[in-house]
Amino acid sequence: MASLKQKWKVDQKQFILIFLTFALGGSLCGYSGRKLLSFTALDKTLLYYVLYVILITFLWPICVLLISIPLGQFSFFKNYLIRMYNRLFRPALKSKQDKKVQHLAIFASGTGTNAEKIIDHFKDHPFIKISLVVCNKPDAGVLNIALQHSVPALLIEKEQFFRGNAYVDELKLRGIDFIVLAGFLWKLPQKLIEAYPQKIINIHPALLPKYGGKGMYGHFVHEAVIAHKEKESGITIHYVNEHFDEGAPIFQAKCNVDITDTPETLAKKIHVLEHAHFAPQIEALLSK
Repeated sequence: MASLKQKWKVDQKQFILIFLTFALGGSLCGYSGRKLLSFTALDKTLLYYVLYVILITFLWPICVLLISIPLGQFSFFKNYLIRMYNRLFRPALKSKQDKKVQHLAIFASGTGTNAEKIIDHFKDHPFIKISLVVCNKPDAGVLNIALQHSVPALLIEKEQFFRGNAYVDELKLRGIDFIVLAGFLWKLPQKLIEAYPQKIINIHPALLPKYGGKGMYGHFVHEAVIAHKEKESGITIHYVNEHFDEGAPIFQAKCNVDITDTPETLAKKIHVLEHAHFAPQIEALLSK
């Protein structure tokens, strides 16, 4: 059980709700399959059981998603089913279509907890590879994470990033197709955005358009959310454009803000959402 909680990155309460969803969804699936077959007047022969298996195979995802809504686990099961689909069908689809490997660069400035989750998620992935970690701080923890996972790292310098070619030539030379910002604190220069149109995404620790913009990152966001007595906060995954946190949204997930929450406790809730959703949403986006 502990290994599943760690694998799914959930706390004890959500773990119980997930298992309850599996149980109720399975029961609803079995009942629905038998009910539908009752209209066929088939005897319980081999044909009956073959049709029953086919029916519940298609009914199970629908039933689980339906049960997950009132239990508040829809986001988890949507991502779970996406991953299941990719594992079952993507290898076959890849062999048919010869899908090009997507090389990703992760830009990060800090400890790199999100970067590590992303690297772990795409380890041995058939067509998505984390090929580079880009960092602007020589003492950032993310550089150690890159080293531990044998991912090449690029330490960038401010003058060249903003007044040079924004390292576009370096990224192209390394075959980078897509850029993920995971706690990267510099605003991206126009040259980089133009070189990767609609191929740069960011994760923001609030429900944009609220609490975004210059200076709104990390604990500053959580302090503002609590100061304004918000009832909920969350994460926003969005495309990056020339303005801070104004690119088109891709995905949001929410959490409650309790009256007893501090910026530190709210940060922990946000980290749970980031770790649970960022990598699966990247995979879903690049699997289209």
